[in-house]
Amino acid sequence: MKKKRLNLNVVLVEPNGPLNVGSIARLCSNFDVNELRIVSPKCDIFSLEAKKMALKGHRYIDNCKIFNSIEQAIFDCDLVIATCGRIDLSNDIECESPEEISKWISSFVEINNLGILFGREDRGLSNNELLFAHKILNIKTSQNYPSLNLSHAVSIILYELNKSSTNNVEKDLQVFDLASSKQIYESFKEIEEMLIKTGYLLEHTANSKISKFKKFLLKAKTSSHDINVLRGIVHQINWFLNNSKGK
Repeated sequence: MKKKRLNLNVVLVEPNGPLNVGSIARLCSNFDVNELRIVSPKCDIFSLEAKKMALKGHRYIDNCKIFNSIEQAIFDCDLVIATCGRIDLSNDIECESPEEISKWISSFVEINNLGILFGREDRGLSNNELLFAHKILNIKTSQNYPSLNLSHAVSIILYELNKSSTNNVEKDLQVFDLASSKQIYESFKEIEEMLIKTGYLLEHTANSKISKFKKFLLKAKTSSHDINVLRGIVHQINWFLNNSKGK
């Protein structure tokens, strides 16, 4: 058996509790996380109480990277996993268990940069924000009280993902080649622009319809090569539309 490095980045979206941030920084140290990244924090993440909770994980707070948006926080991630504890999800959003996703991750030779998205303490991630992820995981809890404390959820997920970093050298492994969240995000900005120009989409309803395309692309497990082919086609159509006016 050998240990493979996932280069794991924990991304917290708008956390509002410094104690949670401190506890998560400690967990980052426990599980050898690469970076702690925070999107628009709603509390003082550098407070004394956060650092007291962090203990030896205080370096994750000191070196924490802060971003204004999710897309900025995951700009360099090859693979993005989102967490979801909500039970009011639409039927076309599929959740998997931490164990299932851990096994899936362990089937790859190497993943250069893995981002795990954790939502707000009170309402998690929105449906649109979940679309930044290749896969969505859910921790099964009692239906009577399904909500987990944020730091508790982080501990369970990091524990499961830690299993995937132990890899049997005799096992046949795949090469990871999924299109990154950044590639998909940028592609759909161009697709949306093109479909609005052609009249297929209206600006006020474009977002909801484009979301359906994104879900299809994520389910199809589109490769980097495939998304580049799609972007080339869309880019050429946009170029033609921009240069054929008045002809």
